[in-house]
Amino acid sequence: MTTFQHHKAYRRMYKKNELTLGLHMPLENYQYATPTMEKQVELTQLAEQYGFTSLWFRDVLLQDPSFGDPATGQIYDMLIYLTYLASQTKEIALSTAAIVLPLRHPLRVAKEMATIDQLFPERLIMGVSSGDRQADFRGLGIPHEERGKRFAEAFHYLEEALNKEFPSIQSALGSIQGANVVPKPTKRIPTMITGYSQQNMEWFAQYGDGWMYYPRHPHFQAEAITQWRKLVDIYHPGVFKPFTQPMHLDLAEDPNEMPTPIRLGFRAGRNALVELLSIYKEIGVNHLFFALFDSKRPAEEVIHELGEEVLPHFPSHM
Repeated sequence: MTTFQHHKAYRRMYKKNELTLGLHMPLENYQYATPTMEKQVELTQLAEQYGFTSLWFRDVLLQDPSFGDPATGQIYDMLIYLTYLASQTKEIALSTAAIVLPLRHPLRVAKEMATIDQLFPERLIMGVSSGDRQADFRGLGIPHEERGKRFAEAFHYLEEALNKEFPSIQSALGSIQGANVVPKPTKRIPTMITGYSQQNMEWFAQYGDGWMYYPRHPHFQAEAITQWRKLVDIYHPGVFKPFTQPMHLDLAEDPNEMPTPIRLGFRAGRNALVELLSIYKEIGVNHLFFALFDSKRPAEEVIHELGEEVLPHFPSHM
């Protein structure tokens, strides 16, 4: 099993029994409206200056109001936009949450990931998932009910094509014999399984480099993390695999306002937020990234307050 302590982005983000913080793109309080995508370069640069360790990008094709969020992630294509923001920053991690493998051919993904890594070495964290937006599946003519099988096939194909020289691949998705993907990554790119991806926990404890799960109350998150880590220790004894989660955040102006649940997260003042994050750290969350979509305050104002008052409690690892 590969360890990643020599991978710059991974090393800054992940350490056993510690917690670091990132941000979900776009950096905007658009709630259920369509993001304007204004000042995103300036805000990502601000986040990097404060020491946030990661930016997370969604893989969404179609606007689908029936899904529950009428916007399409960060509007722009995930990998093109990720590359653009990489060119405007220096070290903050570029993370996918997540590449929907059933909707992207793994050979294309391998080529794209390796190219981005060559251009911006050791800055990629690759979250992968089976996908849940049915409109995207229908648009590409891919049966939604087959996403679990296609995910597993694409995952193994991607692993072989991206990380092995002249791999021998025989798959329902294609074959490679006597040929090779170029370029290869500068170093192996950490791959995080998102949700269950239509697999069981044993599967992603065995194959993923880490696990990313949806935000939940600390009690229930602790149970899942404990169960998963026991399975990791069976398949990879002594190996640390990090746990990541998002959190929607509405940062209250009153620093002492106690946490109250909102959609996929909490409203809280900064002091209560530090206490809440400390609980997530104690249960085994290694990286948490804030989505500011539901914030009632401007994203720039929230980033300043988080950077000055919250981030020092959960600094990046050097």
